[in-house]
Amino acid sequence: MTDVFEQVEEELRSERWKRLARKWGPVVGGALALALVVALAFWGWDSFKTSQGEKAAVAYDRGMDALQANDAAAAEVAFTEAHKVGNSAYKALALNQRAGLALQRGDADQAVELLDQAVRADRDPILADQAALKAVWILMDEGGTLEDIEGRLEPLIKDGRPQRVMALETQAMARLQFGKTAEARQTFVQLQLGQDVPDSVRQRAQIGIAAIDNGTAAAIPDVLRQPVPAAAPAPASPAPVPEQPAPAQ
Repeated sequence: MTDVFEQVEEELRSERWKRLARKWGPVVGGALALALVVALAFWGWDSFKTSQGEKAAVAYDRGMDALQANDAAAAEVAFTEAHKVGNSAYKALALNQRAGLALQRGDADQAVELLDQAVRADRDPILADQAALKAVWILMDEGGTLEDIEGRLEPLIKDGRPQRVMALETQAMARLQFGKTAEARQTFVQLQLGQDVPDSVRQRAQIGIAAIDNGTAAAIPDVLRQPVPAAAPAPASPAPVPEQPAPAQ
């Protein structure tokens, strides 16, 4: 009898598993299939990103080699490729290089636009703030407004930002450039008394304060507005004097 009961119990367990399999088998199978698809998709995306990163690195190196060879056209092509296929860091770096090429061509507006793209491409302040600061320097040279310059510098001078000291010094110089000597002096004093300010910047701040106090800084805006004098033409080389024959003895 014991064997009979054990046989019946075994059949019941077998039938229970069959019912569970019929009920939950499709669900479990679907979940496993979905997990497999997700795993394969992640692996494929990771492989794709790795491949794209390698392509960006190769293109960026090719651009740097072209710069060394003074081949601006080839450098532009290579950096454009690195910008298209690279991750956020390579995009920012490539856009910085393209901005430099635009500046060499005399297209300051495009250079600023490319640097603004670099700021948006990589939110890491190490790269983004450098690009933003370069754009400010171009605007200072190309007649940007003080309002635009101050607005661009405002996020860069916050505590903890990697370019805070350089941004403060740039702010002081921009204020001097626009004749805001009192505001510039206030920023120079902040740099002079700052705890995290390099000695070179502190010394320049002291020079700026002294220039404001003795009145020489007031002439800076007028000097900057003066047109750059054209280079004087080089004097023509004198014609060679024909050699005279030696007198006969």
